[in-house]
Formats: sequence, C-alpha cells, structure tokens
Amino acid sequence: MGLQQYTSREYYEEGLGNGRYQVVTLNDIINQFELAYTGEDKVISKVKRTDIAFHAQRALAELSYDTLPSCKGMEFEVPNSLQMVLPIDYVNYTQLAWIDSSGIKHRIYPENKSSNPSFSPYQNEDGDFALSITATITQGSNLFVLDGDFRSYIVIGMKFGAHPYLDTLSYIHGISYDSSTDKTTVTIKNKIGDTAINSVFPATAAAGATANVELTIQRHNIINQERTIDNVYVETTLAADGLIGDTILVVTDSTSLEKGMFVSHPSFPNSESGTGTAAKIVGIGTNHIEFSKPLVYDATSGETIGFIKSKGEGSTTWKNYKSNNLSENQNSDDYIDNTYYPLAGNRYGLNPERAQVNGFFHLCGTGKIHFSSNLTGRTVVLDYISDSLGADGEMVLHKFAEEAVYKSIAYAILSTRANTQEYIVQRYKKERFAAIRTAKLRLSNVKLEEITQILRGKSKQIKH
Repeated sequence: MGLQQYTSREYYEEGLGNGRYQVVTLNDIINQFELAYTGEDKVISKVKRTDIAFHAQRALAELSYDTLPSCKGMEFEVPNSLQMVLPIDYVNYTQLAWIDSSGIKHRIYPENKSSNPSFSPYQNEDGDFALSITATITQGSNLFVLDGDFRSYIVIGMKFGAHPYLDTLSYIHGISYDSSTDKTTVTIKNKIGDTAINSVFPATAAAGATANVELTIQRHNIINQERTIDNVYVETTLAADGLIGDTILVVTDSTSLEKGMFVSHPSFPNSESGTGTAAKIVGIGTNHIEFSKPLVYDATSGETIGFIKSKGEGSTTWKNYKSNNLSENQNSDDYIDNTYYPLAGNRYGLNPERAQVNGFFHLCGTGKIHFSSNLTGRTVVLDYISDSLGADGEMVLHKFAEEAVYKSIAYAILSTRANTQEYIVQRYKKERFAAIRTAKLRLSNVKLEEITQILRGKSKQIKH
C-alpha cells in the first residue's frame, strides 16, 4: 500500500495535504512501533499501548526542543498596557523583534534588571503584611466606624483579621463614607446566610456602650493580589434570592458591569482567598448576571454585591518601568549597524547588552511578556519553541527523525522495566544516541553549494 494519500489534483489544485508527505503522525509512529518492536521473540515481548503513547509523546517533546524544526512565530501589536499573553503552546522563546516599515526585524533583548512581582501586600509601619485600623463600635450594632477614609483599601466581601469581638465567618457587607467627618463606616454580617448579626460585645456590656478596637485588614484581594487602590470597584443590589448552586443572579442594575469582572462576595468560592480562581462575570443581561462559578452560600435579595476589575497596573516595579521614557525612543538604529562603530572609542566601557535601542522585554513567570515603553504600538514577532503536543494536528514528526523516535521509545520502555538485562538497556541507549545524532545531521539541511557561497566571503581581508 502506497504512502501517498492524495491524488495529484487534490494536492495541486485543491491544496489538500500540502507538505504533509515529509512528516509522519505520532499515531502512525505508535502503530508501527507496536507492530515492529513488540511481540513474541522480540526484545519487548509485551507492552501496553498507553505506555508506548506516553514515551512517544515524551520523545516528540524532547526532540522538539533542540532537534526538530519546531520553532513557531506569532505577530502582534504591543498595546498601551505593554503586556501580551504568551501563546497557548509556548515553551520558550528563541527571538523577539519589532518590524519596521521595510519588514526588517530589529532584535529586542531581555531585561534582567527589572520584573513584575505578582505579590504586593499591604504593609504597616512595622513592616507587617496587614493594615491596622481603629474602629468605634456600639453595643448591639453591627456598624463599625473606621477612623479615616479607607474606601481604597476595603471592598465588600473582605474579612477582618482575628478579633475576640468578631465571628470567624464575619465579613464586610456594606461600605459608606461621611465626608463631614472623613470616616468610613462598614456593616459587618455573618457569612452563612447573611442574616445573623454578630454579637460584638460581651453579654455583660451596658446598652449603648461604645468602644474603640484595633482591627486588622487582611490581604484578601481577589485579583492576583494586586493593590485594591489600583482596581475599579462597582456595586449593585440583588433583586432576588440566590440559592446554593445558582450561576445566574437577578440584579437591580447591570449597566456599570462588564464581562470579566470578579465578584467580591462571600457567597462565591474563593472571593476572599487572594487567588485568581474567584467567580467572575461571563454574561450580562438587562436584569441578570451569569457567573463562571456557582454560589456556595445563599444570597439574599436586597444585598449589595461588589465587583472588581483590575486596571492591570501590577506591582510598583512594573509601573515605574513602563512609565520610564527611554532617551532612545525615537531612535531605530540597531547595535549591529554602523552608527556606533565610527565613534572611535567614545563609548568605551559600554555594556554590550545595553548598546542597542530596539527596546527590552522580560518574562516573570506570569504568562505575559512585558515590554519597555518605547515599543508601544510596534508590530512585534515572537519566535518561540513548542513541544509539538499542543493539538492533534501538531503531533507530527519529520521522517528524518522517525528512527530516533523508535529508538527513544524502545530505550525508555526497556530502561524502566524490571529484570531487563543491563547490556540490552545500554545497547538501546547507544542506538538512541546515534539515531538522534543522525536526525540532527539530516535536519540541519546543509547544502554544499550554499556553504560554498558563504565561505567565498571568508577570503576577504579583515582590517582592524
């Protein structure tokens, strides 16, 4: 049976399978290995197909890093936020460059002297990760009058730190501000059912007694632990009860809400956990909102429900970095051009990694690329490495490396199997090494005529 799957008309006129003859699918690799390498009177007498599939995928991934031509490219325009999400199948980058009007790449270099920390907690004067507030409380009331304007630091759904007057499940249910006294008043309620008011005074306290207490606002913001003051906060009111398991709530006004906003309310999971897994808005109607996660506690009609949208400012380090106006913003010269060479030592002692004006980027494990301010609006090309396992259509292998995958699977199975004689393991290890080396030579795609043309320039005299 021939290996050609398409007729000449399908291939040339309809464009089916263009370039596919040079590759073989991973599924074919597994089938052929199972047929040729396993069975009676063979080194691998019996093996599960799932084991073959696992080692085949691992072999494809490892070969993709430094043997196979698995480099991909993505073009995008740098937004005003100076941040771009990495591709879904990104493993590592090979090059970032911005494109000029002639289509020429200008290499962007990594910035290793800055970052964007993902954790930026509040700190008091003692350096503790907490914000201490003096509050006035009244016996029999669940209103806490805070000594100052703290609206930038608190949101509905936030919990105070441990305090003998507060239930461990209590949370901020309402926030109001009195401009005449410059004080913020918060309403405290119990988390379960939102109906019980906590008894913040002991039973022996006199009616109407007041007291000043020291409260601690814990670091429980829901958007990547960014500072609340850097976020947009809006509120609305529930128009109907919400029950456990509901994902749609009826509200009085949804005009100020947007998709992607996170919910700040204890009835939703992780709303005060400080993680990015909190419920968020996925759908908005005229009088209802759909959430990404269901309620874990009942919500009562008339309650205030808060929503937070991140401005994307991030840490102070990142804000300072991206707001810096580089002196070479209007200069597009490349370090490899002749601009810097004729200066005859005037730039003596220059750090080579800084001797370019194409801009900088850095990756901090946040799943985003951060760019310097002079790259705003530039068209950038990201060349990156993938493991070729992102989608079924990508799980293909060049035929030059087919034997290397067979040897890799065989070695992986034999080396992890008990009671396999060591000389057999070492034999397949050597065969695997030799097969990968052969694949690298074949895939290097070296042509004698091309090398000859390049070497013709090496005979030129180099003047110093």
